[in-house]
Amino acid sequence: MKRRLLIDEEIIQKRIKQLADEINHDYQGKELTLICILKGAIYFFTDLSRRINLPTELEFIRISSYHGENSTGHVDMKMGLDHSIKGRDVLIVEDIIDSGRTLSYLVDYLSLDEPNSIKICTLLDKPERRVVDGINVDYVGFKIKDRFVVGYGLDLDEEYRNLPNVECFTHDTYQNLQNDRYEIYKQLIKKNNS
Repeated sequence: MKRRLLIDEEIIQKRIKQLADEINHDYQGKELTLICILKGAIYFFTDLSRRINLPTELEFIRISSYHGENSTGHVDMKMGLDHSIKGRDVLIVEDIIDSGRTLSYLVDYLSLDEPNSIKICTLLDKPERRVVDGINVDYVGFKIKDRFVVGYGLDLDEEYRNLPNVECFTHDTYQNLQNDRYEIYKQLIKKNNS
């Protein structure tokens, strides 16, 4: 299986600017608590948070349900919040959502602290992999097919996080991958025109 480019750094940064503009508009006049899901979301979280022009509080949670390429089906909370989010508007920032187990668990966990609102922002969404109903993703960078992706924070057993692009492991032909890239580019253009 080869590792091939799926989303380049320039496209990622353009989409992050669009997401930040949406968030700035939606939360205008409010204070926001941004929660980064470590480790995968760190690059996305950093770039996104620097473009948000609102009073913000930054929090970090370490949670996992993966080993290698596969979900374990068990959610493991490794590090919780430093401060209460009671009465706060909360935006969870995630690198990728597929089965929805981790996010479902996390939303239930955070709701116990009675925040004013909880919304979800993810760089990548694989809706065809969803096994948990009721996950409402409010801000999506890119919807992608069911591919195993690395780079820009995403890893395979702690490798590849530092790649500036999102890449995938695939047996697909170059043309199939080009079709996927074209669909991703169309998502960027569509958001730009809306």
